[in-house]
Amino acid sequence: MRLIFVRHGEPDYENDCLTENGIIQAKSTAQRLKKEKISAIFSSPMGRARETASYTAKEQGIDDIQILDFMHEINWGDAKSPSEKERKLPYEGHPWTLSVELLAEHPEYAENGKWQSHPYFRDNICMEYYNKISTGFDSFLEKFGLIRKNGLYFCEKACEDTIALFAHGGSGGIMFSHLLNLPLPVAFTTLPYGVCSVSIINFEGEEGKTTIPRLELFNDMNHIDSFKLEKLHFEK
Repeated sequence: MRLIFVRHGEPDYENDCLTENGIIQAKSTAQRLKKEKISAIFSSPMGRARETASYTAKEQGIDDIQILDFMHEINWGDAKSPSEKERKLPYEGHPWTLSVELLAEHPEYAENGKWQSHPYFRDNICMEYYNKISTGFDSFLEKFGLIRKNGLYFCEKACEDTIALFAHGGSGGIMFSHLLNLPLPVAFTTLPYGVCSVSIINFEGEEGKTTIPRLELFNDMNHIDSFKLEKLHFEK
């Protein structure tokens, strides 16, 4: 099974939709994926992701965009202190900034699993999303015969489908972290990707054997004319 992951186009965050430029990007992405034989399209429930997905769905002749609620964009902040005066997480708990700080100040936390014990993440609302997305994605992959086992996937049933998923910088970053078995701070700092970028994870495997997810394409934005001018933004 091949998973094509697309981040939504340039967003109007306030209205949760695409800007005029974002619509152009989404249309370009649909053309970029035109030759892919996509069997199903999935999306975050948020408007900007669904709108981006709609152009590819139309190009592919797919009427039904299936919603994955667990791929909703993430939130962040102090999980323990409701009072603003009592909040202790720096940078308002912004996980991308805290990932840089953590790896620079405490590189020992780069080890898989260890990062979750640091207050930057242990006490951060974003961990609720991390857990929801990780478990949600494993349940989703089971429908394609892929069973999570020891950080990899057991191929219970061979699947040749190519599917597309449209989501966000945060929920997608957690997805990459989980599927590729990378510490979240490492994924957030080393794998940034732009709006309407195309990434592909290949779960090709033999039935009855372990499958290792393979990142065969990442952050492809060559179909976006203005991609070199785009700045990466990660907002709620």
